[in-house]
Amino acid sequence: MYSRIENIERVLKEYLPEKSGYQKLIFEAMEYALMAGGKRLRPMFMHEVYKMCGGMDDKLIEPFMAAIEMIHTYSLVHDDLPAMDDDDYRRGRKTTHVVYGEAMGILAGDALLNYAYETAAKAFDIKDCDAKRVALALQVLAKKAGVYGMVGGQVVDVDMNGSVPDMDTLMFIYTCKTSALLEASFMIGGILAGADEEDIVLLENASRNVGIAFQIQDDVLDITSTTEELGKPVNSDAKNEKVTFASYYGLDKAKEAVMNYSMEAEKYIDDMNISGDTSFVKKMINDLIFRKN
Repeated sequence: MYSRIENIERVLKEYLPEKSGYQKLIFEAMEYALMAGGKRLRPMFMHEVYKMCGGMDDKLIEPFMAAIEMIHTYSLVHDDLPAMDDDDYRRGRKTTHVVYGEAMGILAGDALLNYAYETAAKAFDIKDCDAKRVALALQVLAKKAGVYGMVGGQVVDVDMNGSVPDMDTLMFIYTCKTSALLEASFMIGGILAGADEEDIVLLENASRNVGIAFQIQDDVLDITSTTEELGKPVNSDAKNEKVTFASYYGLDKAKEAVMNYSMEAEKYIDDMNISGDTSFVKKMINDLIFRKN
């Protein structure tokens, strides 16, 4: 796993803009945010699904691996802003807006989002690329990151403004805010590898279940874990009077739901018409969903 993270870090550094010119400061802020560490789950899933579906040329998938992490990072930079979650620390160090100022924090997020699409489009320059596949992958990336995906989920979450969501609304937030970028990662891996339409739908369904299970497990860990294990304060949902799947249905049913969603995700992968080895992707799903932190 560590070697895979190292490879993703190499890819990210390769696609970051050179820190020079009049706008040098924004390049520094982009790098500060992007290279803050983390599990790099989205590009890792993208790469592993690509290989699972028969993808051979890593140079084709790498621009999209960098792009998905840039989009994920921009969302975190904006989440940390005073108007959103107002967090001063992430992953053990000061957040981007604390280091560079609020205005530059906003611009760093904007820059990462726009540069993500510039980066993904570089796949068109890869020798012998299938332009139709690259174009379809770009469509998926844009949709899953936007108002019908991650941003849409964030909008509904913010718009709740302290009111109690019903379960349909809560699941919409989980599906869009948490699952959408995972869906993009799985689907783009399959698209660029040449998977057929039926298998792309199965990948979308599998990753949606992974995202929902991941979020419910987050709810469970907020109740059952410790600050030392989790690396952040626990019981924050209860303190903030935030409604979650676990608070809505109880801890036992939440744990059961995590299991059910994860099993459903693996079933979708088993139903795919591919000859590649699915074991590592399944292991990643299991490790992610049943993590302790």
